[in-house]
Amino acid sequence: MRSLKLVLFCSIISIAVKSQDIKDWIKDPVEYVNPLMGTQSSYELSNGNTYPIIGLPWGMNYWTPQTGKNGNGWQYTYNSNKIQGFKQTHQLSPWMNDYGQFSILPTVGKPEIDQEKRASWFSHKTEEAKPYFYKVYLADYDVWTEIAPTERAAVMRFTFPETDKANVILDAFDKGSYVKIIPSERKVIGYSTRYARGKMENFKNYFVLQFDHDFVAQNVWNDKEILASNTEIKADHVGALVQFGHLKKGEQVTVKVASSFISQEQAEINLNEINDKNFDQVKSEAKDIWNQTLNKIQIKGATPEQAKTFYSCLYRSVLFPQKLYEKDKHGNIQHYSPYNGKVLPGYLFGGTGFWDTFRALYPLLNLVYPSINVEMQKGLISVYQEGGFLPEWSSPGYADIMIGNNSASVVSEAYLKGLRGYDAEILWQALKHGANNEGPISAVGRKGVEDYNKMGYVPTDTGINESAARTLEYAYDDYAIYEFGKALKKSEAELQPYKSRAMNYKKLFDPKYNLMRGKKKNGDFQDNFDPFEWGNAFTEGNSWHYTWSVFQDIDGLKELMGGKNNFVKMLDSVFVMPPTFNTNYYKEVIHEMREMQIVGMGQYAHGNQPIQHMLYLYNYAGQPWKSQYWVRQAMDKLYKPTPDGYCGDEDNGQTSAWYVFSALGFYPVTPASMQYVLGAPLFKSIKINLENNNSITIDAPKNSDKNIYVDQLKLNGKNHSKNWLDHFELLKGAKLKFEMTEKPNLKRGLSDSDAPFSISTYEK
Repeated sequence: MRSLKLVLFCSIISIAVKSQDIKDWIKDPVEYVNPLMGTQSSYELSNGNTYPIIGLPWGMNYWTPQTGKNGNGWQYTYNSNKIQGFKQTHQLSPWMNDYGQFSILPTVGKPEIDQEKRASWFSHKTEEAKPYFYKVYLADYDVWTEIAPTERAAVMRFTFPETDKANVILDAFDKGSYVKIIPSERKVIGYSTRYARGKMENFKNYFVLQFDHDFVAQNVWNDKEILASNTEIKADHVGALVQFGHLKKGEQVTVKVASSFISQEQAEINLNEINDKNFDQVKSEAKDIWNQTLNKIQIKGATPEQAKTFYSCLYRSVLFPQKLYEKDKHGNIQHYSPYNGKVLPGYLFGGTGFWDTFRALYPLLNLVYPSINVEMQKGLISVYQEGGFLPEWSSPGYADIMIGNNSASVVSEAYLKGLRGYDAEILWQALKHGANNEGPISAVGRKGVEDYNKMGYVPTDTGINESAARTLEYAYDDYAIYEFGKALKKSEAELQPYKSRAMNYKKLFDPKYNLMRGKKKNGDFQDNFDPFEWGNAFTEGNSWHYTWSVFQDIDGLKELMGGKNNFVKMLDSVFVMPPTFNTNYYKEVIHEMREMQIVGMGQYAHGNQPIQHMLYLYNYAGQPWKSQYWVRQAMDKLYKPTPDGYCGDEDNGQTSAWYVFSALGFYPVTPASMQYVLGAPLFKSIKINLENNNSITIDAPKNSDKNIYVDQLKLNGKNHSKNWLDHFELLKGAKLKFEMTEKPNLKRGLSDSDAPFSISTYEK
């Protein structure tokens, strides 16, 4: 009898859990976002390496509580106990660090400017983090802090206890800073010059703080010394301290904050984004903007956890790159250029790494948010004209990190997918220049381009690291340039070198291992090859991860491996091998190795970008059901809407965009093509509201945690056996109807004609 009761009880619980699916369209998606997702990270292990970003989509400035020391890339970590300030930030990741930062902190009692001594205990129990709003209780001061953002400004509200000793401390950071207090205007102005990457001329982040209470005392400070009678100071590390008169319990002090990379006057103009609005108005408007942005993709039939994960990932997908342009008093677009130190007209964006984001982030923008990418393409024109090369990493100017020439993909894909309204010819010249020249730093242009153009690969023995990875990425980038040139109707003579180089991946394929392998200048393969060695000829991965980086010609790779069966065996092998790694090159266990090791998926390393598309490659060999299985496994196991919610670095939108696309049921394996490769949708219903006023509806009514396989797909009412979807067909407005089942359909998507794009087959 007891066992019967237990069975009945478990059945009821099971039904209750299943009934939690969200039945209606989510209308307030921003409330499903958890900005703390991925913040429980460290140098040794990344669960995202994120921080809670309070700002607007693609905003110029973001805000975050600061738990780390000044200059520490891990500026907020979930396991910390103390907050030492609320920081304006432009940081992409802890590895890139920040630029132009400063912080603000309310305190009570004797002022303490030392960053560790002033820090206050806090608890996540009193922390409320939303994209449009942040609130936390500073326990040591009995003060509540709230933040609400605009694109270039923010308003902070501090609720104090009864006190005669209420303070606000401004920290302008080191490396050269300036502050001035203007008591008659209740104002503090100044600038920060700190930045971590590259070399910039005339760089300053000018700020203005406008309070709503009079100051009864004010001081500037220098490093750790409060100066008695000064209201202005310029030195290596300075700040300001303002104090208020008697405050009643619950009395609120509000400060409006704005900044500019152009001038102090422009910072004042940017403050007009707030103007006479009160805190609650700014908060409400920010929430509305977030809902408008996130509602471009609506879902229903998701569990609450799935909805939180999805919208948290979509939130991360619309943060970077940041707008670096500002509007003058006449509304004209202008920007400070980190490439030549001048203030110039036109658009500019900064803060992204194309090595990461060309894969899924930019394809997501081109499908769902194309108008912002038109602005970004205009910004890339500015970069080329001001710096001489397109950026591969910007923070905010050229950053010498990572490899590849993947600006080629970002530029080409935008034009190929229909974006217009900018000078594509200038970008064509920029791509050709970058593809045929080394830049001023190794991460700009193409390192090793002379050998690559001559021999078809970057050799391992000429002093250039990660040479095989460079070769594979250059080959894809050449494909992208070729396709862009075709769309621009360039001559065959001009296009032929890029078309030819797109096949250079073949030069590194070693049939002995069925894997990519570094090659020496004399044509021999690199000695002492270990396919499990991270780095060396590869970048943050091994040969098992990089062999699949033939985005432009998966069919050609399949043939090199001996055809469909062998190709599938190689794909299967990734998951059955132990998570072995060789540290000879890095001389330590880098966090990406550990992240692969601990998730129980063999050599599959979703925590880094090179292999993320690999799950979709079964579609090229007539076994789409295996892609459907493994993509669902990755979504279910490797993503949660929690502080440990990612399985590696989130990387300025890329790892989140992978989830967004995969939840929709398709993915851009070859970004600079017109096709998306099919997986299976995660939810029962999805609606993508396109900017052209059409919509894509995706229905999978039988979808569940068990029904993960596609039995049948109908596109606009007709059976669709292809393992891909066409971009322009979707833009016309499309209705996708997935029949989902618990068992794979072993007869669907089998033929060669069902396989997605590969240049070697489509160019025949």
